[in-house]
Amino acid sequence: MSRAKLPPDFFLQETITVARSLLGCVLWRNTGEEVLAARIVEAEAYLGANDAASHARRGLRSPRNESMYLPGGHCYVYFTYGMHWCMNVVTQEEGTAEAVLLRAVEPIRGIESMRRRRPRAKRDCDLTNGPGKLCAALAIGKALDGESLRGDRLYITKRDIEISDSDIAVSPRIGFEGAADAAWWPLRFFLEGNRYVSAYRNV
Repeated sequence: MSRAKLPPDFFLQETITVARSLLGCVLWRNTGEEVLAARIVEAEAYLGANDAASHARRGLRSPRNESMYLPGGHCYVYFTYGMHWCMNVVTQEEGTAEAVLLRAVEPIRGIESMRRRRPRAKRDCDLTNGPGKLCAALAIGKALDGESLRGDRLYITKRDIEISDSDIAVSPRIGFEGAADAAWWPLRFFLEGNRYVSAYRNV
């Protein structure tokens, strides 16, 4: 499997393009003690100031979302519901505040460690089939907020499987019924039929 990191210009593409193109790519996490890897199978695009579902809606800027304003190719990690970390891939030029939420990944390497971190998961397909679950399984938390995705601790490599447009399903994002029209924008992308995709399909 290739360990060549995605080039900087990958992350400077249109955010929707990045979200689709991330499917099938491999997320690597070096904890310092071991290296974990998982294939990205579900992602959601967030389009900045004009997106009512985005943390940067209306140009909001705070210590919490400051990493969204970094150049594309950085990591935005935030805490939600008082219990879960979620990881986003920052896109576009510095200051644009667009990002792609990683919603689900398929474990490739280090699955025993993922099982230890997610002891409540009854099946392997439940280890990483949600944004909070994947962060717990891969030991992704606040310390990685703002991290370069071309560094040593957290990085992404190109697809290790063949994917065609027909393999990618599209739906509205999950959990944004109160975000006006943005709640129904078709910005959730996932690999059709992959058992690691989050259970709630919203289609």
